[in-house]
Amino acid sequence: MEAANETDVFLNGEQLNLGTDVKYKIFLHLTEFLFLKKTLLLSAMTQVVPPILSVTPSRALVDEKFKVLVENLPPGCPVTVRSLHHSEDKDDWEAYGHYVSDHSGVVSVSEDLSYGGTYTGKEPMGLLWSMRPVPGSRPGLRLRKMNVCTPMLVTISVHSGHEGFRDQPPLASVLTERWYMAPGIRRININEQGVQGTLFIPPGPGPFPGLLDMWGGGGGLLESRAALLASHGYVSLALDYLGFDQESENLEFKYFETAFNIIKDHPQVMPDRVGIFGLSLGSLVAVTLAAYSTIVKPCCIVCISCNHYYPARGSTVTSKFEGVTRQLSKARVNEDNQVIWKDVALEFITDPSNIAEVGRINCPTLLVNGCDDQNWPTVETAEDVARLMREAGKEHLLSRLAYPDTGHLIEPPFSPHFRATTFVMRSSKEKVILLWGGQTKPHSDAQEDSWRKILSFLQFHLYCGPNLKAKI
Repeated sequence: MEAANETDVFLNGEQLNLGTDVKYKIFLHLTEFLFLKKTLLLSAMTQVVPPILSVTPSRALVDEKFKVLVENLPPGCPVTVRSLHHSEDKDDWEAYGHYVSDHSGVVSVSEDLSYGGTYTGKEPMGLLWSMRPVPGSRPGLRLRKMNVCTPMLVTISVHSGHEGFRDQPPLASVLTERWYMAPGIRRININEQGVQGTLFIPPGPGPFPGLLDMWGGGGGLLESRAALLASHGYVSLALDYLGFDQESENLEFKYFETAFNIIKDHPQVMPDRVGIFGLSLGSLVAVTLAAYSTIVKPCCIVCISCNHYYPARGSTVTSKFEGVTRQLSKARVNEDNQVIWKDVALEFITDPSNIAEVGRINCPTLLVNGCDDQNWPTVETAEDVARLMREAGKEHLLSRLAYPDTGHLIEPPFSPHFRATTFVMRSSKEKVILLWGGQTKPHSDAQEDSWRKILSFLQFHLYCGPNLKAKI
């Protein structure tokens, strides 16, 4: 039996009797097919498909969540997802998480675990709240948005691997916008009747509830929270008050009352639906106006990191604060050269003659404080306020929120946590590093939870009264 020729063709094991030319052509076609198949396979194996990065929504308010998705990665691929922001102070802030793509080559920051970085675990907004200055930055930085007419620009990028990502170009990147001021908000500079500040008015005819918004002892005009409150439907006045040295307590009190009435008398504001929102020293102004003023009657007050230290009747808030800071020169300094005010401040409020008569308050009051506040004894203050209001038969007006491992600077959600920052003493102009307290993850959780509950409190007391028909 003869061996089959290389060009013999078999079908179902039986040799076909084909001519040599036909057999040769079939052989050529088979060879070309196999070569083409091998070429396509090699091309597919060597072709690099860039990953696709999406952020939804890419333009949003600062208290809104986004979703970050990376697609077209190889399965089981280690990558780093990073956020980067260049601040108005010309400093760079970053956050990042280390991820591994799933079997489909996808990383979802909202659903997947970060195995390391500035945050770990499933943290949909970790790319914002865990932001910190990049290595080599100046010490004591604090991130603040001063120009609310422009967005906070954050670049989200994806990098190969978990090491050395800062030194390599990103595989993909997306520029996102985070806004304090929603579209249609009107921003109006206020310089009337001796009052200076900025008024934010929601879009639409209104009328709207109003809020007087005050920050703390750092001074200056901060507009970000007032702009965000206006984005939620409140005519909000960000008040500048520490830069004006009033001659007497009466004149200073009139300054705050005038500011309150500027909001109340605005044609787009419900005059009986105006509240006060204060942080730290601003909360002291809220408490004293609610307790002592015969001119203004706030519908409700929100006090973050509450302060009810009110000694030396007849002196101004500014002079009281400067007196406090002079005494705080004796404050403890930790091993990192960070100044801790809490211990000295606690001595101030143990004397009943040094505190405001909060039992005189007749409006709903919300206290928000962190249990790791190292700047002021806010836990003890909240307990004392509760006792005094209970003794006055007004405990029903008080609501309290207290958060473990949370510091003094409780800001809107997804804001970075600042455990210690540079502070300029008003009296001496000396720069110190103040310890505010808190741990990043629980502090950030507290900011998100408290903001949601603050908005609910304001909604209930300023919007949910009878015959309220605000139109936004």
